[in-house]
Amino acid sequence: MRGPEKGPGRPGRAARRAVTAVFLLNGAVFAAWVPRIPEVKSALGLGDAALGAALAGPALGSIGAMAVTGALVARYGSRPVTRAALTAFCVPPVLIGLAGSWAALFAVLTAWGAAVGCLDVAMNSAGMAVQERYGRPIMSGLHASFSGGALLGAAGGAAAAHLGVPVAWHLGVTAAAALAAGLAATRALLPAGADAQAGGPAFARPTRPLLLLSALAFAALLSEGAAGDWSAVYLRDVLDAGPGAAGAGYMAFAVTMTAGRLAGDRLVTRFGPVRVVRVLAAVAAAGFGAGLLAGHPVPALAGLAALGLGLACVVPVVFTAAAHAGGAPGPAIAAVSTCGYLGFIAGPPLIGAAAEAAGLAAALGIVAALAALVAAAAGAVGPAAAVTAPPRPPRPRPGGDGTPATDAAHRG
Repeated sequence: MRGPEKGPGRPGRAARRAVTAVFLLNGAVFAAWVPRIPEVKSALGLGDAALGAALAGPALGSIGAMAVTGALVARYGSRPVTRAALTAFCVPPVLIGLAGSWAALFAVLTAWGAAVGCLDVAMNSAGMAVQERYGRPIMSGLHASFSGGALLGAAGGAAAAHLGVPVAWHLGVTAAAALAAGLAATRALLPAGADAQAGGPAFARPTRPLLLLSALAFAALLSEGAAGDWSAVYLRDVLDAGPGAAGAGYMAFAVTMTAGRLAGDRLVTRFGPVRVVRVLAAVAAAGFGAGLLAGHPVPALAGLAALGLGLACVVPVVFTAAAHAGGAPGPAIAAVSTCGYLGFIAGPPLIGAAAEAAGLAAALGIVAALAALVAAAAGAVGPAAAVTAPPRPPRPRPGGDGTPATDAAHRG
């Protein structure tokens, strides 16, 4: 007779595959719209500042949703919240192509952002629950699947733009396929009892470690958002690249970010989170800055590739550190994510306003400067980002077998 299975077990491995699928689908759907941004900008006759204000919509919608989602995850567990958030996430994309004015575009992007914020907190919380089962870092690998999905989504978006596929059709079909695949995959997520807490806190207390980690998330997510929101516009409008080359800018960023995250868990285990974040963020600052100074599409693509590699491990390491900073992981991740998404809010109008004043190339220099600051402040991730404790057992709640009594009602 076989003894008890050690490690994550079959449910843990199945849950890891399920969370990986959610990360991948999230990246694919959101990145599918990135190569279509110049087309939407032209169709609506928007300037850089107006586009920047519209692109603040997703982050603005995310802010309020994240705090609420952290409380829902603490109360009900990440599984039902992830499934509900994924459904909401796949509804708005088709409406982007139907927006006929700046106001309509902003409204759709804001609604989409609320769903993005919910899904971001829920899927990262689900990933942390699985990581507890494994007892070793896996978060960079999960975020690698997001970047891989972003690469696929960006490639599909660039192809759709090249072929002249209407934006609404392209994004609608992409989102519908993602929803069908995601609902099938998330049946294997860990049960709600894996991370639900009776009387769990609605909000994470803003301790000093969380504040420092929030600042790193702010800088990193502003920079990631700038690559998504402005890379195609910069290559097309400033460097006169064609539509395919403009879309390839974000693809270069996504390829190297995916590669960096695939190696991230091993790098963090071997060298520690501080050294990994410090060295790679320095690569991002130097490489992206040099690409901007060159003022040519080829060095610009190389600079975006360096930026993707340099930022690859920052967010997964920061989220892991937040989850182990004390208290419930869901609200802590929500607190840090909220501050990170403030970077998305500040980023689009900041880059757009700076571009109006000094040109888009100079405005994107803000990103290189932020990457340098992340390198300088890498000590904030500290040893708390390492997973050294054994997996925590599920917290018993009313229901007799350790499964929350509310699980059946919220299984989705």
